[in-house]
Amino acid sequence: MSTLTPNPNPNDVKFTPYAPAEDEDYMSDEQLAHFKAILLDWKHQLIGEADRTKTYIQDESSAMPDINDRATQEEEFALTLRTRDRERKLIRKIDKSIAEIENEDYGFCETCGVEIGLRRLEARPTATQCIDCKTLSEIKERQNQGA
Repeated sequence: MSTLTPNPNPNDVKFTPYAPAEDEDYMSDEQLAHFKAILLDWKHQLIGEADRTKTYIQDESSAMPDINDRATQEEEFALTLRTRDRERKLIRKIDKSIAEIENEDYGFCETCGVEIGLRRLEARPTATQCIDCKTLSEIKERQNQGA
C-alpha cells in the first residue's frame, strides 16, 4: 500500500530570504511582492496535495476481501482527509494574508499594530501577531485550559 507525502509547510516553499535595502521602508512594494509569491507558491502546493489525495483515494478505493486490510485502509483515508481538512483551513488563512497584502495591511500585528518582522513572516507567512502578542496569547490560552 502506498502512502502520501507529508503535507507541505512554509519551510518546503523554496525562496531566497529577503534582504531589505538599508533605507527601505517596512512592507515596501518589493517586500509585499516577496511575501505574496511565497503565499501563492504555498497555496499551489497545498492544492496540488489535495488533488493527489483525491486521485490516491479514488485509485486505492477497492473492495478488499480481508476486513482487517479494509479497516486499515479506511483509517488511512480518514487520517489523510483530516490532514487535508487542516490544509483547507490553512488555504483560507493564506487567502486572508494575500488579501491583507493587496490592502497593504500585511505584516503588522492585529493586536498591537507593531511590525511582525520579515524573518517571522518568512517562517510563518500567515502570522497575524508579533512574537510578543503571540506569546502572551499562548500563555493566556494555557491558563484558560488549566482552569
